Amino acid sequence: MTFAVLAAAAAAFALMQSLLTPVLPTIQQDLHTSTGTVTWVLTAWLLAASVATPLMGRVADIIGKDRTLIVALAAIAIGCLVAALAPSIGVLIAARVLQGLGAAVFPVSFGIIRDEFPPDRVASAIGTMAAVIATGSGIGIVLAGPIVGWLDWRWLFWIPLAVVTVVGLLAWRVVPASPVRSPGRINIVSAILLAGWLVALLLPLSKGAVWGWSSGRTLGSLALAAALLAGWMFAELRSAEPLIDMRMMRLPAVWTTNLAALLFGAAMFGVFAFLPQLMQVPAASGYGFGATVSEAGLLMAPLLVMMAIFGSLSGPLTRWVSNKAQLLWGSAMGTLACLTLALAHDQKWTVSLAGAVFGIGLGLIYSSMINLIVQSVPRHQTGAASGMNTNIRTIGASIGTALVSAIVTGHPGANGLPAESGYTLSFLLLAAASAAAFAVALLVPGRASATAEVSEPAGTPALAEA
Repeated sequence: MTFAVLAAAAAAFALMQSLLTPVLPTIQQDLHTSTGTVTWVLTAWLLAASVATPLMGRVADIIGKDRTLIVALAAIAIGCLVAALAPSIGVLIAARVLQGLGAAVFPVSFGIIRDEFPPDRVASAIGTMAAVIATGSGIGIVLAGPIVGWLDWRWLFWIPLAVVTVVGLLAWRVVPASPVRSPGRINIVSAILLAGWLVALLLPLSKGAVWGWSSGRTLGSLALAAALLAGWMFAELRSAEPLIDMRMMRLPAVWTTNLAALLFGAAMFGVFAFLPQLMQVPAASGYGFGATVSEAGLLMAPLLVMMAIFGSLSGPLTRWVSNKAQLLWGSAMGTLACLTLALAHDQKWTVSLAGAVFGIGLGLIYSSMINLIVQSVPRHQTGAASGMNTNIRTIGASIGTALVSAIVTGHPGANGLPAESGYTLSFLLLAAASAAAFAVALLVPGRASATAEVSEPAGTPALAEA
């Protein structure tokens, strides 16, 4: 029952990652905004999730994982309510920030599994949870079409509101209280610096085409991002209670897997966000299919099916195919799929086939990354390490989404539609990110050490409970 509730909570939050991607053009028209601005419906969510994941993880140390799970679900529910009633794009973006605070669902769920499950079942349970998250991340693309077709895009928030409310009530009744809590403080300075450098980086990436890439505003924002990043890393290294344990990053299997997560996160969300938009470009443009939201979802269905199948098979496959090999194969398939989308997106069958190949890669990568991390750190740091991997992947997704948005909107075509060259260049960039993830995966140690020791700051014995 505990696992079922955790899986439902994780799936509900993962669903919010992709549920809106096929309907961004519809929201843009309904709320009378621009392509660049409506993309912040995704970017703001990712940004909030990037900050909330480590911050709420520390809250979980103090008040307990069970209570933090309920707080995270409440944030998602309130965000859905505000979004469903949003009268403008600004309010909708603010609502998405609220929803992003629910990102604590992922690391808290991993931590509860570690606390409640027998040690010999932790790795398989985490792998299964990773498959649930991967499937939930994609299923929203398919569900969005029928919901919008039969009802309205606002029901993309009313329905999750009902589901999350039920899951929250079940979590309150079923999930046991955390056996260990760690009194301490929340590192607000680190949280502000983390949010600061992400905003300073993402804003010029998304607005560079409008501001001018060599303008003082763009270069100044990027310089500010670099300064805030350096300040954040310095503060984290000196903190007795860091949001993200930089010392853990020194482990070879951890930093290589996390770097691969950063790169593939950018590729994954770039595809999720802009492949449905490519399909919905009117056929009169000369390259789009003019698909409805539902038709775009059906064309994306092969991606979802393959991701669900191979995400579920990833764990059992480790008997014959190592997690490192799965990470390599997944990155290679992601590269091939993105190259196909860049160079051969003129037929529906080629797009669906490329999506299926990308889905296989996603299924293999999601579970293999989490298991590589779990096998590489001491048992008491499983929750913190898996949460950090999720957070870094989310940061990569933020950067990837902002970059692709800037490229697509920076290549205007006829009738105000994006030019085909914008999509071609974007998918080539995503292919490069996947290829870089493959190169990094080559550096992952062949055998992760499950007994690796990471020095822990004095006075924080339960830091990893995040």
